[in-house]
Amino acid sequence: MNSIKQFLKENIKLNSTRIIIFGFLWAIIIGALLLMLPFASQPGRETSFLTALFTSTTSICVTGLVVVDTYAHWSLFGQVIILLLIQVGGLGVITLYSLGIMLIHKRFSLKMNILLQDYYNLTSLNGVVHFMEKVVAGTLLAEGFGALFYSLVFVPEFGFLKGIWFSVFTSVSAFCNAGIDIIAPDSLCRYSGNVIINLTTTLLVVMGGLGYVVWFDLHNSIKQCRKNHDRPGAIWHRLNEHSKLVITLTTSLLLLGTFIVLVIEGDNPATLGPFSSGKKVMAALFQSMTFRTAGFCTVPQQNLEPLTCLYGLFFMFIGGSPIGTAGGVKTVTIFVLLLNVRAFIKGKNETVLYNHSISQKMITKAAAIVMVSFFTTMTGLILLVSTNHLPMLSAAYEIFSAAGTVGLSRGVTASLNTIGRVVIILAMYLGRIGPISMALFFSTNRSQTSKIKHAEGKFYIG
Repeated sequence: MNSIKQFLKENIKLNSTRIIIFGFLWAIIIGALLLMLPFASQPGRETSFLTALFTSTTSICVTGLVVVDTYAHWSLFGQVIILLLIQVGGLGVITLYSLGIMLIHKRFSLKMNILLQDYYNLTSLNGVVHFMEKVVAGTLLAEGFGALFYSLVFVPEFGFLKGIWFSVFTSVSAFCNAGIDIIAPDSLCRYSGNVIINLTTTLLVVMGGLGYVVWFDLHNSIKQCRKNHDRPGAIWHRLNEHSKLVITLTTSLLLLGTFIVLVIEGDNPATLGPFSSGKKVMAALFQSMTFRTAGFCTVPQQNLEPLTCLYGLFFMFIGGSPIGTAGGVKTVTIFVLLLNVRAFIKGKNETVLYNHSISQKMITKAAAIVMVSFFTTMTGLILLVSTNHLPMLSAAYEIFSAAGTVGLSRGVTASLNTIGRVVIILAMYLGRIGPISMALFFSTNRSQTSKIKHAEGKFYIG
C-alpha cells in the first residue's frame, strides 16, 4: 500500500512542473488576447499581436521591459488587465487556481496539495493550504500599506481618483517586483529625491524578494519574543537557518551594491553627480535594490558607467531569494555553491552553515540551476546580438534583465526587431519558469531512477 501511495505521489510531482509551465503559458496567451481588444488601447492606437504578447509576458513574468509606454499606449481597461496580470505573476497561477477552489468550497485533493508543495518548494505537505492562505493575505496587506504610503505623494499631485489608481498600480508592481509604472516614460526618475517614494518602493521590493518563508518565520519569532518577554535581540536567535541566511545575504548585497554605485557614479554628472550627499546615498541604495529584480529606476540606465552596468549584470543574475516574487537564480543558490567551493578548498567532507550541513543533493541542484540559467542567458545574448545591431553592453544588459525578470533597460527594448522581441519574450518566460521548473525537476525523486551502481571511472578535471 505504501509503495502504491509513493508511486502516485512521485507521478503527481512529475506532472507538477508541466502544470506550472503550461499554467503560466496559458495566462500569457489569455492576457495577450485581452490586450488586443480595441478598447484596451488609447483611442487612435493599434496593438499588434507581438506587442500584446510582449506586454502580457513582461506582466505575467513580473519583468518590466516594455515596447510601448504603459502610461500612454494603454487605456484604463488595458492598464487594469496589466495590473491583474502582474498580480497573477506575483502570486502565481497555481496559487490563484487553488484560491478559486477554496472559494467554491471544494476539497483539496492529494494532487492539489502536492502541486502547492512543489510550487512553493516546501519540504512537507503539512500545512501547505494554510501557508498559501497566509501568502495571499500577506501579499494583499503589504500592497495595501504600500498604496497608502504612495497616495501621500500621488493624491496631492494627480488628484484623488487618479492618485489612488497610481498608488495601487505602483504598489502591486513594486511588491511583485514587476517594475512597470503608469506615471511617466522615465520610470520614477522624477522622484529621485522623494524620500517617501524611494523608501516605500525599496521596502516593497525587498519584502517581495525576501520570500514568504522568511516573512512567516520573522512573524513567529517576534510573536514568541513578545509572549516570553524576551529582549529584541532574541528574535534573531529564534529564526531558522534559512531566514538568517536570506536576511544576511539580502542586507550584504544591498550594502555592497550601494557602495559600488556610490563609488563609480558619485561624480557622474548624468546620474548621481548633481545630487546632495544624502540624495546620492538614497539613489545608490535604490539602484542597488533595483538591480536585483525590481525594474524601477530613479536615474537613467543608459547614463550609467559601463563598469556599473557590468556589476549590474552580476546582481541581475543572482536576483532575490527563494519562494518570493523576485527573479534570478536566487541568493541562496549562489551562496550554497560558494560554500561548497570553500569546503572543497579546505578539504572538508561536508558543507556546513549555522551548524547545519547542506546535503549533496541540494548542492547538485544549485549547480544545475546556475549552469542551465547561465547557458540560457548566454544563448539569448548571442541570438540578440546576431539579429540586432546593438552595443554588446546594452544587449547584455537587456538579456540579463529579461532572464532575471529585472526589467531594467538601457533604452533599447522598443528598438528591437521582431526576432529580438521574440528572444526577449522567451528569455522572460524562461526566467520566470526556468528556475522554478528546474528546482522542481531536480528535487523530484523519480521512480524511473536506475538503482544500478556503475564502476567508478578515471576522469581528470581542472
